[in-house]
Amino acid sequence: MDLPNDRMMLLSVVNTKLRDYYGSLDELCGDLNADKKDITDKLKEIDYEYSEELNKFI
Repeated sequence: MDLPNDRMMLLSVVNTKLRDYYGSLDELCGDLNADKKDITDKLKEIDYEYSEELNKFI
């Protein structure tokens, strides 16, 4: 699956997948063959960071 390039859409898709299907960002990235640094860097641009404790970007 290709993740969206739009930061707000990416946030929505990733947080939904984390909530519904994955126990961690590492699991999501491994399963979707996605680059964790790319996701975190893009979402940091809109002031969101991954919380391992909550398993979502906040």
